[in-house]
Amino acid sequence: MATSVLTPSSLPEDIQETLLEFPDNRLLVELCGEFDRNLAQIEHALSIQLLRRGNQIAVIGEAAARERGAEILEALYERLEAGRNVESGDIDGLLRMGGSAKGTGTRSGDQLEMFQGGRVEIKTRKKTVEPRTDAQKAYVRALFENELAFGIGPAGTGKTYLAVAVGVSMFIGGHVDRIILSRPAVEAGERLGFLPGDMKDKVDPYMQPLYDALNDFLPGKQVAKLIEDKKIEIAPLAFMRGRTLSNAFVVLDEAQNATSMQMKMFLTRLGEGSRMVITGDRSQIDLPRGVQSGLKDAERLLTGINKISFNYFTAKDVVRHPLVAKIIEAYDADEA
Repeated sequence: MATSVLTPSSLPEDIQETLLEFPDNRLLVELCGEFDRNLAQIEHALSIQLLRRGNQIAVIGEAAARERGAEILEALYERLEAGRNVESGDIDGLLRMGGSAKGTGTRSGDQLEMFQGGRVEIKTRKKTVEPRTDAQKAYVRALFENELAFGIGPAGTGKTYLAVAVGVSMFIGGHVDRIILSRPAVEAGERLGFLPGDMKDKVDPYMQPLYDALNDFLPGKQVAKLIEDKKIEIAPLAFMRGRTLSNAFVVLDEAQNATSMQMKMFLTRLGEGSRMVITGDRSQIDLPRGVQSGLKDAERLLTGINKISFNYFTAKDVVRHPLVAKIIEAYDADEA
C-alpha cells in the first residue's frame, strides 16, 4: 500500500494531501462503502476531505487529522484483506479510540492493534466477535485470564454481550461444561404487577437480554436444546442459593441490583473449574431507598485480590447508537 504526501499549490499552507494507494479495487469498493458512506463517516468525524481517484484515496486536511484518517483507512483495508467486514460500528470504534473527535489528540501505535495483528477475537458458532475499544480488549483478556472478573460501566459498553460471547467460546472449546446466566429480578423503577403463567413465564421478561445475547452467538435450535439439557441455565439470582457452580462459566448481569447479602451468596457459589463474571452499572441502581448495592460492596472489599479483576468502561466505550454516548455524558455531567 503506497503512501505519498503532496502539497498542491491550490491548497493553503497548513492543508496538505496524503495519497493512499489500494491495490485491490474490489476491497477498495467495500472500504468506501455504499455511496461512499464509510468515507463520509470518517470525513465528518475528522474534518478532512477524502477523494477517490481510481485505486487511490486522497486524504486532504491538517497534519494531525490527515495522519489519523490515513491510519484508519489503512487499518480498515487490512481488516478487509483478512476477510472481515467493515461496518459503521467498526469505524466509530476506531475514531473514538484516539481521544479527540477532531483528530487533535495523540494516538499510540497499538490502538489499531486489533485490526493489524495481535487481535483479540472471540469465536462463536454464528460469528467472530472483536472488542472495538481498548477497555473492551482489556476486559476480554481479563475474562480469559481470571477466575473472577468484574465489568463496571454504563449501558451499551458491551459488558454483558462480551461476557456471554466468551462463555459461549469457552463452552464450545470444552473448557467448561455449562453456561449459567443470572440477573436479579428487580423492576426498573416501575411496578409491573403480577405476571401470568408458570415460573418460567414470570421470570423470562427479566432474562430476555441474556437470551438475546445467546441467540447472537448460537443457532436458535441449539440454544433451545442446550437449555433443555441444562447445559445452559438462565435463572434469577435468587435461584442460585445453596448451589455450588463447578466447571461452569457463570455471568451475573445487572449486579448493581443485587443486595450485599445476595452478592456474597452468589460469589461464594464459585466452584472448581469455573469462571465467574459480574457486570453492572452503578448509575442504574433500582434497589429500594436505603438498601446498599452489593456491587459497590464487592468493589470496595475485593479490589486487590489476586485473580479477581476489575474493568471499567466509560461513555467512550459505548457501541450502540452514537447518541447513547452523548446521553450518558450529559447525565454524568449533570450528576457531577
